[in-house]
Amino acid sequence: MASAKKNPRILIVTPETTYLPEGMGNLANAMAVKAGGLADVSASLISALFNQGADVHVAMPDYRAMFDNQMDPILRQQRHIIRTQMPHERIHLAEDRAFFYLHTVYSSYGWENMRVCLAFQREVMNHTVPWVKPDLIHCNDWMTALVPAMSRQMGIPCLFTVHNIHTVKTTLAHIEDRGIDAAYFWDHLYYDNMAVDYETTRETNPVDFLTSGVFAAHFVNTVSPAFLKEIVDGYHSFVFPSLRRELTNKWHADCAAGILNSPDPSFDPASDRVLIRQYGPDDHPVGKIQNKRYIQKSLGLMENDNAPMLFWPSRLDNTQKGCQLMAEILYKVIDAYWDQQLEILFVANGAFKQVFRDIVAYHGIGERVAVCDFDERLSRMTYAGSDFILMPSLFEPCGLPQMIGPLYGSLPVARDTGGIHDTITHLNLDAETGNGFLFETYDSDGLFWAIQQAMAFYTLPLSQRQAHITRIMKHARKTFNHDVTARQYIDLYERMLERPLTS
Repeated sequence: MASAKKNPRILIVTPETTYLPEGMGNLANAMAVKAGGLADVSASLISALFNQGADVHVAMPDYRAMFDNQMDPILRQQRHIIRTQMPHERIHLAEDRAFFYLHTVYSSYGWENMRVCLAFQREVMNHTVPWVKPDLIHCNDWMTALVPAMSRQMGIPCLFTVHNIHTVKTTLAHIEDRGIDAAYFWDHLYYDNMAVDYETTRETNPVDFLTSGVFAAHFVNTVSPAFLKEIVDGYHSFVFPSLRRELTNKWHADCAAGILNSPDPSFDPASDRVLIRQYGPDDHPVGKIQNKRYIQKSLGLMENDNAPMLFWPSRLDNTQKGCQLMAEILYKVIDAYWDQQLEILFVANGAFKQVFRDIVAYHGIGERVAVCDFDERLSRMTYAGSDFILMPSLFEPCGLPQMIGPLYGSLPVARDTGGIHDTITHLNLDAETGNGFLFETYDSDGLFWAIQQAMAFYTLPLSQRQAHITRIMKHARKTFNHDVTARQYIDLYERMLERPLTS
């Protein structure tokens, strides 16, 4: 039976986090390592749990080089003293030379990622778990996906969160060569082929890490309810059949859920120090115009307070984010709203960046379209200065821009999929509901239609348009925040600890 402690001890195992709350240990302010959204989610959950008084501990790799870059010189000099205190605190740094000198979380070399992954989990299994003695373990993504098998063998409830559909594979022999006693929990792992017994499995039957995490964990969650249902229903061909099958099994066993991520608290136009002028729901018109003016002048765009501004905040990849759709109609959109002087800003990196730059150069529309390298400061300012954000995603496990945009009064023009479906509803002026403009069919005509809907909204009388934006901003503040996300995870922890464990 799971622990009945009033304040159970939670161990969160994560390869990255943006920050840790003060009070978690001497090194809390120096811990920051990020490759993607997982870092923000980990940080928000840990912070919210800690601030709510939860007995929460964190295990992560000791990325010494990355930590040192952000550490106060005096603190760095005293590292050896601080390290002796670490076991008595809540931050548990896994130590291994595999990640001491890394400057990025993930390498472009698969063998190096595997080495880091196994070294991290070895330290968690051999040292952190015995020291912390957790009542529940929360693991995140493929870098932690062997831990649930050990957790199940030990009878410790384990939650496994799937942030990204990425996995790695290797044999039991390789895992054991890295110092992990896989023989202890080998029958809770997921293999490419049927595993009849340990000896015939060890050398030749690869372990699928991500699927093993789902298979072994007592409970699984994705980072949006709709994306989980899309996987179960076979909606996405890129999801490996084995992963889909195990997620489906968990779904039908009532051991799977979707919990939305939430934006970092720093995404608040009332306190965002990057902005030219800060603002809230009630004074957003003045604030947004001042930020728009600055962006237009800085980027050489036409300087017009009334020019509708569309913002592309997501990476410019050629698979997920719908860049092809936008490329097909970029000039068509500009031409359709030429007299209104519509402007489009891309603040993102990715393979499609040059495609958009070529389109801009060919048509000579540099005063109306800016394609910029990603820059955190410019991105935040463009959330504030823009009127709409563009997210025509093919799929979206969660997505954060469609939540950040409404916080800043920039309404999403997006495809109705995954996390977007869970966070955005089409604007209904008469009912005074909705917070964006959605299209369903994944093609450029659908995207163009949604942009037309947004532009129709933009032509409304100013007072009417501003009233809707005020409502949307207030709703976003209440809905898209860490407390809401943390409360759902806490409820899930409690549910897991109350139910009997199954073998």
